[in-house]
Amino acid sequence: MARIAVDEGDLAEEFGTFDIKIEDEDIIDKLKELCMVYRLDASDMVDEWMAFSISNNGAALTMDKLEQFERERANKTKTPKVKREKPAAVMHDISNINPEAEDDLLDVYSTPASKGKNKRMLTTPENVSVVNKKLTSVSRSPVVPFSPGSFSPVNATPSQQYRSRSGAGDTMVTFGDQGAKWKGQGSEHVAIQQYDKDNALTERYKHMFYKVNDKSNVLNDMIEDMASQLQQSHQIENLQHLAWPCQEPITVSGRVCCDMSTGRLNAHSVLLEGSTETSAGKTVHLDLSEVTEYSLFPGQIVACDGLNSTGSKLVVSKFYQGVHLQFPEVDETSENLSVPAQVLVAAGPFTPSDSLAYEPLDDLLKYLKRDKPDVCMLMGPFVDSKHESIEKCTVEVPYDDMFKKIVQNLIKATEELQTHLVFVPSQRDVHHDYVYPQPPFSVDGVNSPRVHFVSDPCTLTINGVVVGLTSTDILFHLGGEETSRAKTDRIGRLIEHVLTQQSYYPLYPPSEEVNIDYEHYEQFCRLQTTPDVLILPSDLRYFVKDVLGCVCVNPGRITKAQTGGTFARFAIQCPPSPTQDGAARKPRCTAAEVVRV
Repeated sequence: MARIAVDEGDLAEEFGTFDIKIEDEDIIDKLKELCMVYRLDASDMVDEWMAFSISNNGAALTMDKLEQFERERANKTKTPKVKREKPAAVMHDISNINPEAEDDLLDVYSTPASKGKNKRMLTTPENVSVVNKKLTSVSRSPVVPFSPGSFSPVNATPSQQYRSRSGAGDTMVTFGDQGAKWKGQGSEHVAIQQYDKDNALTERYKHMFYKVNDKSNVLNDMIEDMASQLQQSHQIENLQHLAWPCQEPITVSGRVCCDMSTGRLNAHSVLLEGSTETSAGKTVHLDLSEVTEYSLFPGQIVACDGLNSTGSKLVVSKFYQGVHLQFPEVDETSENLSVPAQVLVAAGPFTPSDSLAYEPLDDLLKYLKRDKPDVCMLMGPFVDSKHESIEKCTVEVPYDDMFKKIVQNLIKATEELQTHLVFVPSQRDVHHDYVYPQPPFSVDGVNSPRVHFVSDPCTLTINGVVVGLTSTDILFHLGGEETSRAKTDRIGRLIEHVLTQQSYYPLYPPSEEVNIDYEHYEQFCRLQTTPDVLILPSDLRYFVKDVLGCVCVNPGRITKAQTGGTFARFAIQCPPSPTQDGAARKPRCTAAEVVRV
């Protein structure tokens, strides 16, 4: 293997990341020598030195310590050789041969055909429960044909509890115009496109390759960007160093953290982490005893007034209200600008927990054929990784084929309706990339102009109305981490966090169920504008709420364990003329309902 040549500049840059300056030429030459001997680049050298320094009580970079590091490094590379005794050869004769091994001994000299001749399993086309080797795919599991005209495999047993549900078709929640008609206008009157085509995630990407330093820069940039907006919105003169002792009240900004590695955030465990620009990345404890009302969660970026007389604890007197983005301006050149559109939204899983029969999806298709909405948004999971059959690996159909069958059948069933179909992936889709932001699905042979595969999250424009959506359950995750002293509506408060933090997933650290790639997070997971309609499917109770002028819809899940759930439908229309200065902004969502399937 060739030795790695490392120059002085690489070492200075990598050590500079940890604020270590190298001024001694002898130390530089020694570091170069170590890199060549042990075939390390500058980054690996710094990693090994930092590990050595931490294990030796923060040892400084000196020649003596480098020699100690070299000795320990040399000892690690020496691996003791273990002598392996070869088993003595055994001569078999008539006196010591095992009679029971006779059959195995004879099998060695038999051919594969003769060995399996009597063991071959006879199958017939009618015996579909037996796996046929000719139908075996190179994918995860054997291929078993689907039943004709159905979303379900032929061996899926329908759920009796789902079939015996009550209240199907009942309206659970209403919003806006109660006399709205839920009939669509036709696909020729609907235009769907990405809100910002240049910053839309349209294809798969390599994830799990970002560096810790890149992640740190993204998180720091978020603090500085939000702090700048808070400072401008509330006309704050200066933001101070949050860990600097001062006998006068100061205004600071930073990210809310929890001082416990495990457990929920509470009033006694709140930390505030400052940016590298204003606070050198320092953290300080927050004393909330003097604050009458607050709502905090890990990852929230806030600005507050307080007194920090010791430099280690900030006694907070006031939190500044979060800032949400402006609503989008109406693009008068958009197609079908003032044409109303009917949108149906349903979120998976689309099977009961005790069956792989897609009966709920079949029932949803009946609503599509009856009401003929302009747009049908289907949000994952489509092939749920938490389903009992998938967790136990008892499914006899490749997961990709299951999803492909769903897409093909939906396209065929809605061909005469001309309904636009929007497919949104989920972190729980077992056949898709487990990363957030999540790239759109890709199905071979599907190129219909009314079929749209979008990412999670994404921001769309439908006839000039901006719709934001994510299938990740941010409301449930936020609700489990929030600590508050407030009299406001809890659900409305959680929605407001999403809007004012200007992110589809503002929680940090994220839930264990969410795998975030922070290299792509800043570009694809931040809100580009305050949407007219925000769709946030959640395990929390379904709702339709107007928060800060944005209509937020939780359609619920189309199945709840073994029984039926809910879906939502709403009507949108962009005003024919832009809002004049000083005039109230007209809502783009005129009516909405949550209906039991």
